This record gives sequence, structure tokens and C-alpha cells, in this order.
Amino acid sequence: MSSPPGPSTTQTLPRRFLSMWSCPRQPSSLTSPSLYPCRTIDGVTYPGNVKEKEVAKKQYEKAVSQGKTAGLVKASGRKLEKFTVSVNVAAGSKVTFELAYEELLKRHNGKYEMYLKVQPKQLVKHFEITADIFEPQGIRTLDAEASFITNDLLSSALTKSFSGKKGHVSFKPSLEQQRSCPTCTDSLLKGDFIITYDVNRESPANVQIVNGYFVHFFAPQGLPVVPKNVIFVIDVSGSMRGRKMDQTKDALLKILEDVKEDDYLNFILFSGGVTTWKDTLVQATPENIQEARKFVMNIRDQGMTNINDALLRGISMLNKAREEYRVPERSTSIVIMLTDGDANVGESRPEKIQENVRNAIGGKFPLYNLGFGNNLNYNFLERMALENHGLARRIYEDSDANLQLQGFYEEVANPLLTDVEVEYPKNAILDLTRNSYQHFYDGSEIVVAGRLAAEDMNSFKADVKGHGAINDLTFTEEVDVKEMEKALKERDYIFGNYIERLWAYLTIEQLLERRKNAHGEEKENLTAQALDLSLKYHFVTPLTSMVVTKPEDNENKTAIADKPGEGPVDAEVIPSMAYLTNSQPPQTPYYVDGDPHFIIQVPEKDDAICFNIDEDPGTVLRLIQDPVTGLTVNGQIIGEKRSSLDSQTRKTYFGKLGIANAQMDFQIEVTPETITLWHGAAQSTFSWLDTVMVTQDGLSVTINRKKNMVVSFGDGVTFVVVLHQVWKKQPIHHDFLGFYVVDSHRMSAQTHGLLGQFFHPFDFKVSDVHPGSDPTKPDATMVVKNHRLTVTRGSQKDYRKDVSVGTNVACWFVHNNGQGLIDGVHSDYIVPNLF
Repeated sequence: MSSPPGPSTTQTLPRRFLSMWSCPRQPSSLTSPSLYPCRTIDGVTYPGNVKEKEVAKKQYEKAVSQGKTAGLVKASGRKLEKFTVSVNVAAGSKVTFELAYEELLKRHNGKYEMYLKVQPKQLVKHFEITADIFEPQGIRTLDAEASFITNDLLSSALTKSFSGKKGHVSFKPSLEQQRSCPTCTDSLLKGDFIITYDVNRESPANVQIVNGYFVHFFAPQGLPVVPKNVIFVIDVSGSMRGRKMDQTKDALLKILEDVKEDDYLNFILFSGGVTTWKDTLVQATPENIQEARKFVMNIRDQGMTNINDALLRGISMLNKAREEYRVPERSTSIVIMLTDGDANVGESRPEKIQENVRNAIGGKFPLYNLGFGNNLNYNFLERMALENHGLARRIYEDSDANLQLQGFYEEVANPLLTDVEVEYPKNAILDLTRNSYQHFYDGSEIVVAGRLAAEDMNSFKADVKGHGAINDLTFTEEVDVKEMEKALKERDYIFGNYIERLWAYLTIEQLLERRKNAHGEEKENLTAQALDLSLKYHFVTPLTSMVVTKPEDNENKTAIADKPGEGPVDAEVIPSMAYLTNSQPPQTPYYVDGDPHFIIQVPEKDDAICFNIDEDPGTVLRLIQDPVTGLTVNGQIIGEKRSSLDSQTRKTYFGKLGIANAQMDFQIEVTPETITLWHGAAQSTFSWLDTVMVTQDGLSVTINRKKNMVVSFGDGVTFVVVLHQVWKKQPIHHDFLGFYVVDSHRMSAQTHGLLGQFFHPFDFKVSDVHPGSDPTKPDATMVVKNHRLTVTRGSQKDYRKDVSVGTNVACWFVHNNGQGLIDGVHSDYIVPNLF
């Protein structure tokens, strides 16, 4: 297996949703975040398919047993950022495994952080990491750092900039900058590359709505900090001896420097027994902090591990302080426990400890569990924290463990609100994610997503209520739904339905968290819900795996083509990767579809012209010819099986298209059944049942199963072929093709053809609009290309978005095969063959 050491490209979606890829995104069935593995096998790229774990495993094992190339991707933990890859490479195959993923960027300490693990293990001639950021609220700060090189070296290889809504980071070290020493051949690139940024916040909340789904971000600033009552429960058993104990003490001493005087605190140490610093919580006065420092410096490791008694002692102390009014009324309580092992004295059964702690806390305050190292039952710590409104965090045994501990405390050091409730109008929202939080901490962010009950909703209102340090607060956000959707289309948010995917992401994450503490039927139901969403939205989770295999030529060919009119089909065009990086797909000014109807959109006029070409079945028409780039596109006409009873003429369509690039020695023949590619003498054939991407220098061909094919020649020429399928027993109609020019700005001024001649600017004027023979379609006089023509107002269809019913495009129809509009006459464009 080979993995090219070329550029690594990242693209950040609107805040919190990061997307990284190097393989093609699949069609609309994969409208979700997560992992997108694909494999390039002998020059052809095959995207992966997410399946239930055992199903995926069996498909992978079957491929391996047959000696075929295959790959299997599994999540190795509850979180999606950890996964394992198993690979089998068939003899003589050249394989590149590529992985694309998306993640929700979490805000910590006032910044969104994106971590990239860098470890090429060799010097790389063309090494580059790039990140492009788009934020509708505007970018306020942007920075980048690397753990493996000095700041001086980083600054010489790093470029970063931001303005308004856009930001850019590029890290491009030369070969010399990658060397671990001037004469060394090994690379110093080994560690983390971290990009951090934040956004402008004119108000505490930001609501975004697209396609009936919403996401609500909430992050107020400038509020006074709520005093906190914190109990540190610290493991001092024998296993903490040495560096772990030293690092823990260093972290606690640093934390004591940051504790505010309004806070109350205490330390509880546990080994075989339980020791407390004070009998009750004490205020963090300078004198008490100094005494606490002495206590921490004198901590010694000893004995066994009694988690149960230590936690119950701390919880009891917090409850008693509240009951006896020893802490401020408007204060909040927190328990932070650090341990490196499992309970082995006193109550040692995890489920019983969990029950005791749950009953003692009673939902009144959160428990945060820090697991130091790997020799512990982390799942137990996580379950116990989650059911008490907290979280678990693993502290890795490394030189920076003390910084990890300090970093966690900084996240919870400044509560701004308690008992936070995010509320929406009754009966207006469906499928809401978690909307209740015990705390909001300064520098963090609350994210809630859901689905609008009514798609025609005009306004959206959200209230966030919470207890502050001084009084109760309510933050209200009102949004004009139509204006919001219009604004978000400015960027099409990279992938237009990203909010739906974000909702699915949060829902699955929260279902998996609830599953941790569920049993019996409840656990089965949560598992089924999470599995269904994982499969629907293409997530690799602990319940699913992704398998990538080369499909058999005859695989799935028993499928029946869709019958028209039985419901809309999502035929969203998925352009090439280079095209995806543009802010928004340009309009499609030129296309031919249907009978065949040629549509020429003229953006300068905010109008369109259309015409038909009536020729016999079998005729080949020249659509595009560019002698400079070597590109040609021809189409062959097919007729109906027979004329319909209510039609005097037999309709015709395009049944075959030929796309060729003479300079690249490349040809594509497209029919409603197959797509055949020739590169020189080499031939590859695919069916419309495939989902596949073929790439080579300056070319990409993406086949989206039973929907469309996207062909891109570099950055500047992109065509889309739309597949129209009818019921196989349909007595009149054949399957046929539509052809759309998505991008043509790199084609030369010499381009011609029935479509190509309109790539150059031209003008027309319409006057004398008057009733025509059809009262619903007025006639008019058009002056175009020095010709005065009688034209008729009508409409045609754009089938890119919905191949079933299409989108209406109003146009002026030019009669007589476009005579007077096209150069010459239509018969001038008849050619003898497809290529």
C-alpha cells in the first residue's frame, strides 16, 4: 500500500464543523459528517460504505479470502476521532488509502482548536498543511502553533491571515526545514500542529437554519463569575508514586494560584483510607491558600485505593455546607476526582460505587473524573461522571501531564451560569438534542440542534435561561428564517445540508452517552436508534464499520430503474474536489436536456434563451469544440419507442454522449447503461450502479450512483451528465441523458458548437411583447446577432436538483431549430460520429 507524501489539505466549515478530505464525497445518501475512507486501486477511486460492524467485517473477510484488495475502518473508542484500519492488498495492485473526516470543533478557553497529528516519518519534498476557514460571524483571532519545532522555524514556514469572514493558514516547510539537523536525513516533523481561532460575537447567541434544521450556538461573554465550591478528591495510593505524584502536586499548586477569593475549597486524599485537609470547606483567602500550598507539598503516596469512601466524604461535605449556609447562596458546587487505578479496598464493585455516588449527589452538582494513565477502568469513570452531569477526561502519562491537569481545571474554573435551560416555542421544534446544562463555563459554548416542525416557519425564537452570580438571566434570540437561509447560501456552507449532519452528529453522540448507563430494553432501543442514524448519515461509530472493496462488474445489476413520478429523487450535483473549494457553485448558463431543449442562460440579462433541434434518431450533433484545449463534446440522438397517442411527432433525446480531450488522449462515452473511459488504449467500463471517482493529472470523473456524472478538467472546466431513467416496461420512453456545463471559464475564445458558441458574451433585446397563438405564452420580437426574430415566452426544466420534476427556467423560445440565434444553420453541427 502506498500513501503519497504530497500536500495535506484541510478545510474548516462554518465554526465547529471541520472537514478534511482527499477523496471524493459521495452523493446525497452520504449527507453527513464522520469518516469517508476511499481507496484508489489501479487508478480508480472507490468510496467506502458504512455498514453494521459484523456485516462490514464479513464483506471485508470475503474480499480478503478471494485475494482482493480491501480495507476496513473501525472506531476503536466511543469518540469518533479514534479508529483502526485493516488493509489487504491484492498481488500486483497499487493502492492508495485515503481518509476524509469531519468533526465538531469544541470551544475551550475561548478558542476553537483543530489538532493535526504530524508524523510523515521521512523527508517530504512537497509537504503542506492548509486550512481555509469561513465564519458568517467574522473571525476575531487566528493562530497556529507546532509542538515539534521552534517558534522561529515555525514563523518562516507558516503563513496565516484573516479578514472578515475568511481565514487562511498554510504550513509549508522546505526539505531543509524538515531535517532534524543540517546533515540529517530524518524528519523533525513529529507532533501536533494546532490551529486556534475564535469569532466575533455581537450577541451571546447565534442561530443558523438550513433546510428545516437549526443549530443554536450560545456563548455569552462579560458576565460575572459565579463563586464555586470545589472538592478535589485525589488518589495518593502507591501506584501514584514517582512522576505521577510530582506532576499532580505541581498541577495543584498551579491551580491554587488561580483559585478566586470568593471560592470555597477542600482537599480529600484517598489510599486505603481517607484524609481531609479541613473538616469543612473553607474560603480561598490568601491565608488559607498559603496553608493549602503547604498541605499539597507534603502529600505522600501510600497504600490501596478507596474511591467509594473518598467520593462520599466529599459529596457529604458539599451537601452539608449548602444545608448549613456556609457557602454563598449564589454559588455552585463541583467535585473533581483524580485517580490512576481501580478501587481495591472498601466498596470495590464499580456498579455499587456508581449507585452510591448517584444517590449521594442527587443531581445537585456535577462530578468530573480524571483518569491518570491507562491502568484503570476508564469506562467506569466515564459512566459515573456522565450520569452525574459531568464528564471524564484521560490524563496521559507524559511530560506534560501537569499541564493537562491545569488545562482541565481552567475549563471549569469560571462558571458564568448555572441551571441553564434552552427553550423554544412549544410544538415548533422536533428531535431536539440536549438543551439542559448544569453549568456554562467561560470560554466554552453550548450547542443545541433540532428540526423545525413546520418548513414554512417565518420566525424562530430561542430563550436561554440561567442563574448568574447576581441574578437570573434570560437571553432571547429571534431570527427571520427566510433571511437566515438566504444569508447562509452565500457560502452554501461548503456542503449545503451541514446543519442536518451536525444535528445527526450530536444526536448519535448523546445516544451513545445515554447508552453507557442503560440496561435491558432501554439499552437495546438506544443502540437501535444510534445504529440507524449511523447508517443513514454514514458515521463510523462503535456500532458500525466502513468497508472499501472494488465492486464486481455484475454486482447489484438486478436493481430496477426508478419509475418517474413516484417521488422526487435527490440528484444534487457533487462537483470535483477543486470545485468544492469555491465559495458557491456558479450558475449553469448552458445545458441541453429533454427533447432536446437547449437552454442558454444570460446572467447579465437575468433571462434565458432556448431552442430545440429536431433531427432523426442516430444523428450526432457537435455540442462543444475547443481547438485550443482539445476538448470536444458530441451527442447522439435517440427516439421514442413509438409516438404517444396525443402527439403528432416522435420526441427525441440524447441517448449517447462523447466527451474527449485530444491533448490528454482521453475519451468518455456515456449511455444510460454504462460509462466507458479510454486513456490511450486502456479502457475502463462502469455502470450507473457504481459510485466511483477516477482521477489523473488534470482530470476527475465522479459517478454518483443512478444520478449523475461529474467531469472536471482542471480548475475551470466542469460538465455534469444527468441520468434520466424510466420504468423498464414503459411503452413509449427510453432512458436518456442531460448535459450541463457547470464551469467553462478556462475554455478558449475559439470554442464553438451548439452550446460552445454561447460561452462568449453576446447581447439581445426583446420588444413588442404581444399575445401569441397560445394565450399563456406571449410572443415578442428579439434582436440578436443582427437578426430580428419572433420568439415565444415559455419555460424549460433544469433537472440537476430534482431529476423527477425539475426546476422551471423561464426563457424566450427561438423557433426553427434556433435559426437566427445559432451561427449558420443547425445542420452545420451534424458530425459523422461520436469522436
